[in-house]
Amino acid sequence: MKRVLTAALAAVVTLTAAGAALAQPPGYVRHDEWKHGYQMRHEDWDRGARLDWRAHHLRHPPRGYEWREVDGNYVLAAAATGVIASLIANNH
Repeated sequence: MKRVLTAALAAVVTLTAAGAALAQPPGYVRHDEWKHGYQMRHEDWDRGARLDWRAHHLRHPPRGYEWREVDGNYVLAAAATGVIASLIANNH
């Protein structure tokens, strides 16, 4: 009986973990390397949509910087270099 319960519990834990991995919103990509001072790749920056910082209640970007939504994250970076000044990560 103890083995049956242990096996059932293991199956539930496995299914729960698999379900959590599948529950991410469409287009969600985790970027653990994105931090203040990190230089984003051009492909990542170009893929992002420019944001209206007022509509999203974000702080005013300094001259030469832009807010973009990239893979579900809000990124404030230098438009010329892609160096991140601020990041609001989507932690779903």
